[in-house]
Amino acid sequence: MRLLVIEDNRRLAAHIAKGCRQAGFAVDVCHDLESARAALDAVNYDAAILDLGLPDGDGLDFLARLRRSGSELPVLVLTARDRVEDRVAGLDTGADDYLLKPFALEELVARLRALMRRPGQALGLRLVAGNVEFDTVAREVTISGIVTAFGRRETDLLEILLRRQGRVVPKESIEEKLYAFGEEVSSNSVEVAIHRLRKRLADAGASVEVHTLRGIGYLLGEI
Repeated sequence: MRLLVIEDNRRLAAHIAKGCRQAGFAVDVCHDLESARAALDAVNYDAAILDLGLPDGDGLDFLARLRRSGSELPVLVLTARDRVEDRVAGLDTGADDYLLKPFALEELVARLRALMRRPGQALGLRLVAGNVEFDTVAREVTISGIVTAFGRRETDLLEILLRRQGRVVPKESIEEKLYAFGEEVSSNSVEVAIHRLRKRLADAGASVEVHTLRGIGYLLGEI
């Protein structure tokens, strides 16, 4: 899942990004509202973490404009503003959750997952196709009940395809969800990741495989 972190404290932003990447998110970081607007115009994110005290404006004003534009992007506000009226203002403006600094990274990740499990959002706890099951919390793949080791990229790719099983996923959509800004992406990066995922599934005896629809995209379906 693709996550946008909007936080001007570079050290804290890097800490959040590292923890969220370890939890299976592709993460982009913006340190001001101008770059955040550009990122949102370019990418269809699954969720955002928003600090309120940013160098070029107030996060609540940014959030209010986002909601007025019709965006339903799940937003978790992360701030040191701890008064009750601040929390109420954040939630009334359109925040989906509100977490105070300092915080535990594990709680932040858990809250993100909870947001994305809400009706209409992207995340379910367990995803199943054939004899393949993926635990989105533990980031664990089991095939025929046996825990199977997958690399991080293959795990993320499998999750993308499981969430859209039975439907074709365009290459461009996979690339957008799989790679954050700044990551080196070659013209055949997606094809290489698909090849590795196919091999891991086949070697583990999976009853599903990744089908290629040339010029259209990829589909996870029965063998």
